[in-house]
Amino acid sequence: MWYMYHSAHRNEGDAPTMARQRIEHRATTTAEPATVYALLRDGASWPEWAPIDSFELERPGAGEREGVGAVRVLRSGRVTGRDTIAELVPDRRFSYTHASSLPVKDYRGDVDLEPVAGGTDIRWVSEFDPKIPGTGALLRRMLDGFIAKVVNGLAERATADAAARRTAA
Repeated sequence: MWYMYHSAHRNEGDAPTMARQRIEHRATTTAEPATVYALLRDGASWPEWAPIDSFELERPGAGEREGVGAVRVLRSGRVTGRDTIAELVPDRRFSYTHASSLPVKDYRGDVDLEPVAGGTDIRWVSEFDPKIPGTGALLRRMLDGFIAKVVNGLAERATADAAARRTAA
């Protein structure tokens, strides 16, 4: 019996075999950055404005319930994800890493809030590596629509919350 053995080696300086994937979405809201940031920090609110079915806090963060190091379990359909809060800059940035049943690794999401005239510009960037070679573009397309819905839902909810506060004042 004859066998063919193939070994793939990567030499220093060679390009990686799988390209890092990047998704970016933007939205603008009439809400102040503090309103948007409060929604991002309140994991229990995510099912109200994002395509998330349920939220559970698996582990509290260092120093505060949903602080850095907190692990959030988010379910959407058959996908269960675990987001670990990685960085918090009040009213400016919310960052997380993600592990789920999806075939991705080294996932990181950064949500940057920029004050603009009349509100806030939301910029959501997600980057990840595919676990399976050749699936990056497919995974990016799949996650792109989901993240777009999250960003738009966040902007709409923040706008509604800001309008309700103005009316009540």
